[in-house]
Amino acid sequence: MFTLLLVAGTAVILAVALVVAVRLRRRAAAVEAELLERRFGPEYTRVLDRRHGDTRATRRELSGRLERYGSLAVQPLASGVRERYLAQWKAVQEDFVDSPAAALGAAETLLERLSEERGYPAGLPFEERLAALSVHHARRIQGYRHLRDARRAGGGSAPDAAETEAMRAALLEGRALFDSLLNARASGAAAQWGRPSRAGLSRGLAAAHRQQPPGTGPGVH
Repeated sequence: MFTLLLVAGTAVILAVALVVAVRLRRRAAAVEAELLERRFGPEYTRVLDRRHGDTRATRRELSGRLERYGSLAVQPLASGVRERYLAQWKAVQEDFVDSPAAALGAAETLLERLSEERGYPAGLPFEERLAALSVHHARRIQGYRHLRDARRAGGGSAPDAAETEAMRAALLEGRALFDSLLNARASGAAAQWGRPSRAGLSRGLAAAHRQQPPGTGPGVH
């Protein structure tokens, strides 16, 4: 009888422990999802939609971005480089009047070059470059997507008024990312492309809710 009671008691304890463990895992997943949503903002929603509402897959994708690019060090710009980029973007805006699609292509090139100069890996495919940028500029990268999409949609020799206006709006959105990259404060540390520990990732997520969205610079007139 004692043995039966011992076995039954052990089974109850194990069952309770299992329930508690499941609840703790669910709670941890909910907290991680909340922190990721705060960090990535609209990018979290976009990934969630693309994953058909699968929060686990969304967490896995965005956590992977943090692991790959969260330790990236923002490189300082050499003297005069900031002014050069501003002058080049001004030229893009001026060229937009005569050739909107070409101007958007030039804006894409500027964003790619500037991101690499600030320390992002060179030669990344477009979507992976967006993934890298989303870790530090999550609220600005949608403009980069719109820039490419608008250029492709209005890439004809004579875009109509609606296409031209869409390209103008995309250039404005792209400017927000341009300003965010240009004005990012240099971190002064060497970039580390290894995978941080789980504890390091958790600390990064825990600090995400304290991060304020980067400010934007002047718009395109």
